[in-house]
Amino acid sequence: MITVSDKAKQKAISLMQEDGIENGFIRVGVESGGCSGLSYKLTFDTETKPEDQIFEDKGVKVVVDKKSVLYLAGTELDYSGGLNGKGFVFSNPNASRTCGCGESFAV
Repeated sequence: MITVSDKAKQKAISLMQEDGIENGFIRVGVESGGCSGLSYKLTFDTETKPEDQIFEDKGVKVVVDKKSVLYLAGTELDYSGGLNGKGFVFSNPNASRTCGCGESFAV
């Protein structure tokens, strides 16, 4: 299960509206790369694929490809608008270490 904080929900809905995306959802995944070995990817999408797993939290759909589900189980998606950086933040209980910027991790 992937959960979404209230801040992430508000920001995602706002960004999708700005981009004119109707009936959209958040697509999250994991790919090789980054200074810790794996990096997060996040996009907005409107079409699911047969291998996707669909979660819904606080009325927001989060779609994850089959390969990434194992790495992201239990993760909370948050949004930070602070002075040290702006953007979506992954709070991943499966990560054994993360890089300083929080965009990559290892398991």
